[in-house]
Amino acid sequence: MLARIPFCFRTSPIVVAALAALAAPAAAVAQTRQPYEGFLCCSLLSNGSWISDLAYDDGSQKIVPAGTPVKFTSFGRWRMYLEIDGKQVGLGNDYSRTMTMDVFARLYVPTEDPKVKMQAWSPKVREAILSRKVMRGMTREQVTMALGHPSTSYNPDLSKPLWQYRYRAGDFQVFWTDDGKVDLVFGPPEVRSKVFVE
Repeated sequence: MLARIPFCFRTSPIVVAALAALAAPAAAVAQTRQPYEGFLCCSLLSNGSWISDLAYDDGSQKIVPAGTPVKFTSFGRWRMYLEIDGKQVGLGNDYSRTMTMDVFARLYVPTEDPKVKMQAWSPKVREAILSRKVMRGMTREQVTMALGHPSTSYNPDLSKPLWQYRYRAGDFQVFWTDDGKVDLVFGPPEVRSKVFVE
């Protein structure tokens, strides 16, 4: 594109700004990571070949628990490809595209096993995380491990007193106390019964 712009105009502030704007989408998906081995950050949902950052439960997907060993192999457009139990699975950045794919990779496939940290927590909390459930008193870190990172499309400000998640029977919200613990989960009764441990 630059070759099509007369040289005398290439230093124009307007042209420079326009070129920067055109380059922005490429910067947003900057991908520099080499293949590495890590672990799933959180208990996510998979149909066998695909995992979405939204972690939308449609009732047919299976839980891939936090701490599952994975191998990152490559990036695609707004997705990373993993090897889980010898099978290729795509992990999509579908609803958090305010972050680069490198940042996404660090969040979703850390090199430190989350289960190591989980060992310091009570058996009930560990069980809730591995079954994608939330308990009153859980921390933000524990809820993230249980349900996945809140998508930035629905949660642009994670400091707010509630996080929103999606579910096939309706959305639900996790409300936080002032000290960052789960206060309550609000949503349709059939959803609360699936995701909240009273």
